[in-house]
Amino acid sequence: MAALLLLLLAAPAHAIEPGDLTLTVTPDLSGGAPPYAREMVLLRLRGVYRTQVLLEEVRQPALVNFSWTQLGRDHWGRTRLPDGQMALEFERTIAIFPQHTGTFTIDPFIHRLTINDNGERKQVDVRSESIPFPVAAWTGETGGPDAPEPWWLPARDVSITDSWDPDPETINQGETARRIVTLEAQGMLAEGLPPRPVMRTRGIITFAGPVKRETIITPSGPVARATYQWDIKKGVAEVIPLDAIKIPWFDTLTRTLREAEIPARQIGGGLADREEDLTPAAPASWATLAAAGTAAFGLGLALIGFRTGPGRLRLGRAHARALRRAAASGDAAAFRAALARAAQEQPDLAALWQTEPDLAADLASLDRRIFGQGAAPEPPPDLSGLAAKLGRPRRALATGSRAPVPGLAPLDGPLAQA
Repeated sequence: MAALLLLLLAAPAHAIEPGDLTLTVTPDLSGGAPPYAREMVLLRLRGVYRTQVLLEEVRQPALVNFSWTQLGRDHWGRTRLPDGQMALEFERTIAIFPQHTGTFTIDPFIHRLTINDNGERKQVDVRSESIPFPVAAWTGETGGPDAPEPWWLPARDVSITDSWDPDPETINQGETARRIVTLEAQGMLAEGLPPRPVMRTRGIITFAGPVKRETIITPSGPVARATYQWDIKKGVAEVIPLDAIKIPWFDTLTRTLREAEIPARQIGGGLADREEDLTPAAPASWATLAAAGTAAFGLGLALIGFRTGPGRLRLGRAHARALRRAAASGDAAAFRAALARAAQEQPDLAALWQTEPDLAADLASLDRRIFGQGAAPEPPPDLSGLAAKLGRPRRALATGSRAPVPGLAPLDGPLAQA
């Protein structure tokens, strides 16, 4: 306060002349376009005072048809005028939100100053100009401020975070998981965020929790945050797919409609991802490929004379997840390395793969693609389809039967077909 007082008293005392005290209010419009209803507009107040200021008070107009919030504290400083003289500079930023379509007027702001006018203490009112303020009507085919659906969400940016406790894939019938979704919108007040989305699908019982809303004031504008909560109980034994929920919003910077998404999830049917499983698979090195080839060679030897018992065999969850992850990233080398590890740990299942002509042909094609052998380049493999085939359960061979053993490939990959 002492520093501010010294600053306000820093200007020399002299008789006030026209132009020594000015206050301007400027709307900051995105792209210069008139705003839509409930879209944020920043009002920037700037006062330039070439005199000593002893006391000050801003008197704000009623701002009928607008909601508003001030962004931070007022700023006082010094500025150099075009004639080279120094003057006091006052700045304030207000975020306003027009509530309706139409043409409105922002009445003058008044900055009441107590000044030193040539040695005499005097009170003066510095007024800004009135500002015509048009609010545009929505012309899009769908949505808009007046449409009941979807919810009108004008913002500079929208982000969504989704968390579960525990992981929804790990819960069984009768168990409950808590889902918390946080929606953040830049350039909005919390009351402008949509109500809690409907979380409903076959096979679950949903208990909606309270909605928490808050507005965070930043120098660039308010940030609205809403936290939605559900307790979700699994009511059936089978796996339940939970669809994604799309939240449309209007990008006030690009003036376009966009969508944010609460992601789809699966309830039941899996194990929680371990921390190491969440790390993206690195591209396999040639050393890894050589090790995979050696493992495949050893597997071939192990399969000679191997017999399986009755029952059903299925790829382990960790191996299946590794194959799906490599397929999703399109990394054929990592897919082949993951396949070699699976075959080494589950040789009886690998033997069954070779009994299926189509699957065996796909695996041979993958090897030719990886190791670069063959008369002609192999087309890119359908890794996702191959991962799905390998993940299906299979009936084990009856006691006494033997899986056909293919010719062993060399260490660097399969032999080229003549």
